[in-house]
Amino acid sequence: MVADISAYVAVLSCGFADRERALAQRLQTQLVNPSDLPSGLSYLLAYGEEGLELINLAAPKTRPIRVDFATGKAQHRRLYGGGQGQMIAKAVGVSSRFKPKLLDCTAGMGGDGFVLACLGCSVTLLERNPVVHALLADGLARAAALGEPELDDITGRLRLINDDAIGYLQTLPGDQTADVIYLDPMFPERKKSAAVKKEMQFFHSLVGADLDQTELLMVARSKAVYRVVVKRPRLAEAIGEQQPSFQVVGKTSRYDIYVNKKIPG
Repeated sequence: MVADISAYVAVLSCGFADRERALAQRLQTQLVNPSDLPSGLSYLLAYGEEGLELINLAAPKTRPIRVDFATGKAQHRRLYGGGQGQMIAKAVGVSSRFKPKLLDCTAGMGGDGFVLACLGCSVTLLERNPVVHALLADGLARAAALGEPELDDITGRLRLINDDAIGYLQTLPGDQTADVIYLDPMFPERKKSAAVKKEMQFFHSLVGADLDQTELLMVARSKAVYRVVVKRPRLAEAIGEQQPSFQVVGKTSRYDIYVNKKIPG
């Protein structure tokens, strides 16, 4: 699924010709030169030595966005686990006897999906935004190219699809439903909040709020075998006033769990 992004996103020509042409063709957008940028562009996708990056032209001092599963936060999660892994494991129901087949309907930058794969879950990542999907695909490809057995094992449990989650779920055959469906919808940005990091502001400006999150939750609840898990800001209201079966609450975020069936074990 490719949305029309040509009015605000272009691929920058910077020395990786084959990949740049292929990406521009896949996204059905422009391939542009650094010295001749069309007016009206908001973002550039550019290949560099460290992978595909998204550049915000409206804020050139903002650090570009790049998906990296091998270093930084992802590496720390892989090597040391931590609080987030413990919270999400409890919310999803992971145990030594239950490693669910999981569908992440709002993959975003892939962070939660990667954590779940580290916990042993098989995760299908759904991302409808074609730019975010391209960044994710590049991150997965770079991780695979490293040839690290442990990392290969984790990323081998991740499958990426560019599709709208509601449509995907509605056409999902009954024998292919997920054990657990995971949602982390983008909520309207609190513009006055100093807690919103620049990178997240950047991401908000590209993706926007998920205004169909109530419908998505309703469809997900009809498709999950065992439960639907929704990540929310700690003090936010439940989506669509649909009250969860129980919650796992942390300092800044929480997980609302909607139970369909008791997890085995």
